[in-house]
Amino acid sequence: MITKGITKQGKYYDSVSLMIISNEINKLSGVIDSSIVMGTHENISILKVADLYISDFDNVDDTDLLISMKVEKEEDFDNALVKLDELFNELSNKSDDDSDFAPKSLENAIKQMPEANLSLISIAGKYAVAEVWKALKSGLHVMLFSDNISIEDENKMKAYGLENDLLVMGPDCGTAIINGVPLAFSNVVNRGDIGIVAASGTGLQEVSSIISNEGAGISQALGTGGRDVKKEIGGKMFLRSMQALAQDNDTKIIVLVSKPPHESVQAKIAAEIKNINKPVVSILIGGNPKVLEEAGAFSANTLEEVALMAVKLSKGEDIKSVSTDTDFSEIVEKEITNKTPEQKYVRGLYSGGTLCDETQLLFKDKIGYAYSNTPLTDVFLMKNVWESTENIVIDLGDDEFTAGRPHPMIDFSLRNKRIIQESTDPQVAVILLDVVLGYGANMQPSQELAPIFRQALENNPKITIIATITGTSGDPQNKELVEQELQNAGAIVMQSNASAAKLTMEIIAKLNN
Repeated sequence: MITKGITKQGKYYDSVSLMIISNEINKLSGVIDSSIVMGTHENISILKVADLYISDFDNVDDTDLLISMKVEKEEDFDNALVKLDELFNELSNKSDDDSDFAPKSLENAIKQMPEANLSLISIAGKYAVAEVWKALKSGLHVMLFSDNISIEDENKMKAYGLENDLLVMGPDCGTAIINGVPLAFSNVVNRGDIGIVAASGTGLQEVSSIISNEGAGISQALGTGGRDVKKEIGGKMFLRSMQALAQDNDTKIIVLVSKPPHESVQAKIAAEIKNINKPVVSILIGGNPKVLEEAGAFSANTLEEVALMAVKLSKGEDIKSVSTDTDFSEIVEKEITNKTPEQKYVRGLYSGGTLCDETQLLFKDKIGYAYSNTPLTDVFLMKNVWESTENIVIDLGDDEFTAGRPHPMIDFSLRNKRIIQESTDPQVAVILLDVVLGYGANMQPSQELAPIFRQALENNPKITIIATITGTSGDPQNKELVEQELQNAGAIVMQSNASAAKLTMEIIAKLNN
């Protein structure tokens, strides 16, 4: 086995195209592993961990294309390069073929669709700000998927939006559903009378999916980007979205989803709740709900609970009847009987940041703080995200992993490698992960994960794999089908992130008694 690679200077390709090409190269005979990425600092780190780094990459920058392969013999590398050239040529020809239909600028897009009133922007952060301003000055609402935007730019854009009655959703806004149209990472959900405002993409997906799976539906779901509730932004779009839903005739119940807002922002949200003549249910993940409760909102402890509360209100039922308590004792006893004395830790590998946070919070009171790249307290900040110690819960969708790479909801390769790595650690008892379905997400999750689960269980038959699926049966991937295929591969599949986290911590607590 040998590792070889080459560099192509100044050759830029978007991360999704590179992911697709890399997947095709990995299918070739003699190719053990490959990575085709732009030369960002983060991608260099990933190449080193994957043992795909070569000395030729020592002086590259983020405008260089890096091609690295682990192959059985020299000729396999040469054959792969030939195939690689074919794939890049196909990509170029496809772009040329589409040129008559796809506008190359916002200005041309507006000419083709003069009736449009919203622009979805998803390009590298350093280019995105200029495009946002073009859209706003053209009178368009903006959904900004891009991250790596300065907080100063965000504040200016949102201030302009407020002055001109325009929504600025983002930056780093991954999900919205407007008038039944799903945007970016969104799920196929029922239409209904529940409106959602969320400073959290996967939080919005989890809540809207559970609502739909329970037979209720969504009127509007507005994302704001996670920083909107920070002191510097002041909740500009969170508050404006609350006002929009309060005025929307199709919305009868309003759901608020957020990490803890700054105290000043939380006070503004509470004041706005008092102005709303509709039921409001809220989840402040890790925050103190008392201020919002005193303003008249119902509060929940988990994303699952807030969704079920909204469903009860929508159906005209007693909200006090909501219960998320589940007896896991039978599953726990079964899973702990085959563990070795060494096995006592969990490795949580998340693509959804809010789901990662919720899991850490649930763990805290039962099995203690987990180490993370996004920890609840800085004491548990991982010194090296590539090395696991004790209990960990990682957000693989954080900026350090996504710069120059597709989001892990799209590209499973990094997490797949991490699952295999964790399965070889004799101290690991449980591997916990989320699978987020919907538009924009990986279209074949079970086909990618099932062989990885089987390999992990072959490495350690005594390990437990617990997965939670965020999505619906209407999603392109089909939640029920994915669930069945992952179960067939040896995983325990739970119906919510909260239930998956609770089962996991019951197992870990029992093993450490």
